[in-house]
Amino acid sequence: MNIENETIKSLVAVDSPLKQMLVDYVGKRYVKEEEEFDVTVGMIAETLATEFPEFMLVIAEENWIRGYKQGLDDAEKLYSEQTTE
Repeated sequence: MNIENETIKSLVAVDSPLKQMLVDYVGKRYVKEEEEFDVTVGMIAETLATEFPEFMLVIAEENWIRGYKQGLDDAEKLYSEQTTE
């Protein structure tokens, strides 16, 4: 199964100073010449993973914990529904 997250490909809308800073930084990292460039969410994630892995690790761990908890909650709910029927 090949699942692809379309959000990774989406362009970043610059609507805050932090986004502007990230787009400028990542754009300069990917584009070597002074030209217009589009920065995607995936490009920012890759840059953060390379240059600030501690931050991305915290995000990944939190995501994993929430997903694991959701799976346990779903299993408990399914079990309780089956035992009441």
